[in-house]
Amino acid sequence: QGAYCTRRLAEAEALYGLGERAFDLNLRGRRLEMWNRDPESYAPGVDPLYMCIPTLVALREGRAYGLFFDNPGRSRFDLGQARTDELRYEADTGELCAYFFAGPEMSGVLARFTQLTGRMDLPPRWMLGYQQSRWSYHPDRQVRKLAAEFRQRRIPCDVIHLDIHYLDGYRVFTWDSERFPDPEGMIADLHEQGFRVITMIDPGVKVDPGYAVHDEGLDRDAFLKMPDGTLFQGPVWPGSCYFPDFTDPEVRIWWGSLYRPLLDAGVDGFWNDMNEPAIFGGSMPGTVRHNYDDHGASHEEIHNVYGLQMARASAEGLRRLRPDERVPLISRAGYAGLQRHALVWTADNHSTWAHLRLGVSMCLNLGLSG
Repeated sequence: QGAYCTRRLAEAEALYGLGERAFDLNLRGRRLEMWNRDPESYAPGVDPLYMCIPTLVALREGRAYGLFFDNPGRSRFDLGQARTDELRYEADTGELCAYFFAGPEMSGVLARFTQLTGRMDLPPRWMLGYQQSRWSYHPDRQVRKLAAEFRQRRIPCDVIHLDIHYLDGYRVFTWDSERFPDPEGMIADLHEQGFRVITMIDPGVKVDPGYAVHDEGLDRDAFLKMPDGTLFQGPVWPGSCYFPDFTDPEVRIWWGSLYRPLLDAGVDGFWNDMNEPAIFGGSMPGTVRHNYDDHGASHEEIHNVYGLQMARASAEGLRRLRPDERVPLISRAGYAGLQRHALVWTADNHSTWAHLRLGVSMCLNLGLSG
């Protein structure tokens, strides 16, 4: 299996898109890989990163067109590096499913691409405000002190994000009862001061009998398996974890329902992290099996949609739980069409001038990827 495609490039043709890329805006002359991964942190020029989207917007003599190669397995783009006048796409698995989008304006290309892959919902107005996020604020008194400092110093802030330290031993959909003994009270106080709260959710479920999400997942046969039927385990923040199969419609419904207690506690939005999926010291084996909406597939064939399907499960669950609200969702990993379900962020960057500059081209190329 596998596929390739080549296309002639004009001398001054510029190429943009391909998701999250730690390069300048024009990607011409580079060779780039399509494989969502967690580099843990990154510098300019590191590739690939967390979100690979196999769509290009080209600009030739002032006229734009788009190409989308719909294959979620490992692939590569040579954008004129091996041969300066040739674009080459290669996929290790799957088929060649290519779309061409006519311009002549870039806006027209994106309109046609998002007509195919979906368009984002309007976020709540507060999501457009100033947000404070880092790794990590705990215990609750530090969160309260942070909020008080913003208000006392008259620094605008609309949202505070809570990273993994609000969790009980990093178990998803829990609270650490020592660090956050009264989450409802803390969030109510933050709301009173004009703050919203966004909490982080990882896909890895700690292997821990007696932990409700673990036990329910086993009962529902929700976790990914090796070809011999044994459950796949990988180390992440909680230790050894099972991983939900978000390509299974029933698993997506179950996962979406797990957000209810957090919403009931007053949490206003969520960010999906570590959903490439990230595994400490390695990666998920390509032989792991997925339901893939009842079609069946190996992880090697569909790796890049894992984060997208987690975001889909989360977003669809939030819409069912809060149909009259716009509950925002952010995702670190994704694929073409992620904009239907979630916003994105540029992940584990640094507070440096180099990264501030890099953020401009990264966000523009993400935007040109839908």
